[in-house]
Amino acid sequence: MTVVETDRIEMADISSEQALDDMFEALEPVPEGLKVEIVEGTVYMSPQRDTHWEIIRRIVRALEDEFGMGVKALSDVRIDFPGRLNGFAPDVALLSTDATKDDSAHWRHQDVEFVAEVISKGTAANDYGPKKAAYAAAEVPAYLVVDPYVRRCLLYTQPKDGDYATETKIPFGDEIDLTGTVVGLVLDTSEFPRD
Repeated sequence: MTVVETDRIEMADISSEQALDDMFEALEPVPEGLKVEIVEGTVYMSPQRDTHWEIIRRIVRALEDEFGMGVKALSDVRIDFPGRLNGFAPDVALLSTDATKDDSAHWRHQDVEFVAEVISKGTAANDYGPKKAAYAAAEVPAYLVVDPYVRRCLLYTQPKDGDYATETKIPFGDEIDLTGTVVGLVLDTSEFPRD
């Protein structure tokens, strides 16, 4: 019993960032084709699927078409978000043009302007639940959930008090109007593949 209590005390002294760093380091090397995230302290590994990648590619391409090849659009790159042990690797993250890395060489959640997550069956609950809450707490202005299983997107905007004030449902085939957000473009979903 004493060992458990000692371990708990030691864990309490470790910063969340250090704990995340240690967890990610322990997972190295990650097998090719797997995405690793830590959501509220739980490790998730999920395989990349063709449908998943095709949607991500189309979103990134739209951002590049709008902002040029120098746009700071990331995919599957670790960004630590508010909450307990949240080391996410968003499917797509658009950073502000003046975004900088922190002292640990990680991108800062304060610089994220847009996130898109493409649903995977095994981790869908994260995208609709704790990740949505963390993105809202981080005040990410626009969060897009793309669900190829139900052929629908959900756009969350206007983060306030740890939640999003606005939720817009967009069926595949319709355009997603992001002109009222910092993204400032219209995203065509007509070519999004379906699962």
